Amino acid sequence: MSKYQDVIIAGFGGQGVMLIGNLLAQAGMEHGLEVSFIPVYGAEMRGGTANCTVVLDEHAIGSPLVREPLSTIILNEPSLAKFQPRLHRDGVQVVNASLVNRELVDTTLRTVYIPANDMAHELGNVKLANMVALGAWLKATGALPPAVVQDALHRVISAHYAKLIPVNEKALEAGYSFA
Repeated sequence: MSKYQDVIIAGFGGQGVMLIGNLLAQAGMEHGLEVSFIPVYGAEMRGGTANCTVVLDEHAIGSPLVREPLSTIILNEPSLAKFQPRLHRDGVQVVNASLVNRELVDTTLRTVYIPANDMAHELGNVKLANMVALGAWLKATGALPPAVVQDALHRVISAHYAKLIPVNEKALEAGYSFA
């Protein structure tokens, strides 16, 4: 049986969408998986739309393009509107409850509705919402062990920001525990 997982991560520019996509790809490689990472930016980097697709597989990846993702991480309402209809019926979506109205979430889909911004604020920095959401995704999908992702933080976050690694690890743990 193939260990295949794909995810579309989407939100506003500045929410750390590309950071967690890059982190997930790095962790997948370090875990011995084949990976692809495709970033997509809107007109503006900060405040515009941003999404990326990450594919993880133990076999060679035939195409990095994903029409019907097995999972999504949705950080805002415009992203929910765009990607929720594409989610595979048996897939799972992690939705930021801090910024997405629950009434917009399709109740027929498996959803982890997590207050990522609120949890990040409790950890001391709202910019950690992306890591909280990623932690929830790790638990919901079982795609990678959290320790592998936490270890990859040391190679994805530059040495200049190394002091932020422990709080990012705590944010991943908080999201994982919530889910």
